[in-house]
Amino acid sequence: MQKSKSAFTMIELVFVIVVLGILAAVAVPRFAATRTDAEITKGRADIAAIRSAIVTERQGRLITGDSAWIAKLSNSTTTLFTGVDANQTLLMYGIAAGTGSGHWQGNANGLDYTFNVQGTDVAFTYNPNTGAFTCNTANATCKLLTD
Repeated sequence: MQKSKSAFTMIELVFVIVVLGILAAVAVPRFAATRTDAEITKGRADIAAIRSAIVTERQGRLITGDSAWIAKLSNSTTTLFTGVDANQTLLMYGIAAGTGSGHWQGNANGLDYTFNVQGTDVAFTYNPNTGAFTCNTANATCKLLTD
C-alpha cells in the first residue's frame, strides 16, 4: 500500500512569497498616508472642540454680565484646555499632552500650544482679547487642520 503525499512545490512557495511581497509594497505606503490623515482628522476635531468650548465659556460669562473672554485655556502643561479654575470648564476631561505625532503640547502661559503632525509642529495661539484660537495659515499643515 502506497501513501500519497501532497505538499507545495518550491516554485509554488516562491510564487506566493513574491505575490505577498508585491501586496506589502503597495499596502505599506497606504497605511502611512492613512495614519497622517487620521492625525489631521484628530487635530481638526480637537480644534473644533476647543473653539466651541471657548465660545460656550464666553456665553456663560455673558449671562452673568461679564463680557470678558477667558484669560487662558489651562494652567497645566500635562492636561490641556481645562480652564484655569473651578469656575471655568473648557473641555470637561481635557487633552493629555504628549510628545509624539498626533499630540498637543502646551506652554505654561496657557496661551501657546502646538500640535504635531508627523514631525511637523503647528503653533496655535489663544488671544484672550478676541477669544480666537488660531495658527499661522501660511503653514500648509495649519491650513489642513483649520480649513
